[in-house]
Amino acid sequence: MLLANLFASPPIWVVLLGTLLLAVVSVEAGHRWARHKQEHGGEKAEREQEAPVGAMVGATLGLLAFLLAFTFGMAADGFHERKVALLHEANAIRATYLRTAFIIEPERSEVRRILRDYVNVRLQWAGGHVGRTDPSAQDLLNQLWVQVATAGVKAPESDTVSLFIDSANDVIKLNVERTMVRERSRIPGEFWLMLYLVAMLSLAAMGYHGGVAGPMRSPVMVAVTIAFSVVILLIVDLDRPGEGWINVSQDAMLDLREALRAPR
Repeated sequence: MLLANLFASPPIWVVLLGTLLLAVVSVEAGHRWARHKQEHGGEKAEREQEAPVGAMVGATLGLLAFLLAFTFGMAADGFHERKVALLHEANAIRATYLRTAFIIEPERSEVRRILRDYVNVRLQWAGGHVGRTDPSAQDLLNQLWVQVATAGVKAPESDTVSLFIDSANDVIKLNVERTMVRERSRIPGEFWLMLYLVAMLSLAAMGYHGGVAGPMRSPVMVAVTIAFSVVILLIVDLDRPGEGWINVSQDAMLDLREALRAPR
């Protein structure tokens, strides 16, 4: 839990700056270590130049690239799952609203009101701009179920009412599913820790290789550290819905809100 909070709590810009700082420190530490050995190692330093340092650095950077690709895949899968969950929830709400035609008053009007409020709450929860935030989604679902149960008791033998009840059940179920994929399916903190550990070792090895090659610091090192930090920024942005620049489009819910506002 502590690790999860450590990697999930800082703002995205803090993650970018912290990652860039760690990358620069790792490269510089490796470069200085190599230069120190070259200047004070004597004959041992000559043997170091003959060792396949470059091949080993390539192997560690390859491992880092693999972990970055795997982590990006996890974040991208989560993004896709959030998009699918949004579409499924919007479709379930639309179907339930249409099937209120199968039940009688006053439940029909009450259910339609609840669904309109529920769409507004879900947009607010997802980062959309709507006017009010209360009541909560769970309160609205509780109110919805009361109306559904009342309609079922009034027409226990009706197949059309059963269809309405099934749709309402889908709305309740998809609330849990969408909350799970949005709030509780993040990249684990332990995974972030291992990724950063491998990254620091790989970047330090790259700096060491540069130090073995000569005292000058190659501009390529700067390019690699910046590229690594930007990739981490992209992964974190994908992994944190509603916080950064890359978010699931709420067009389906916005279109649904407009449709539910239309007179019936």
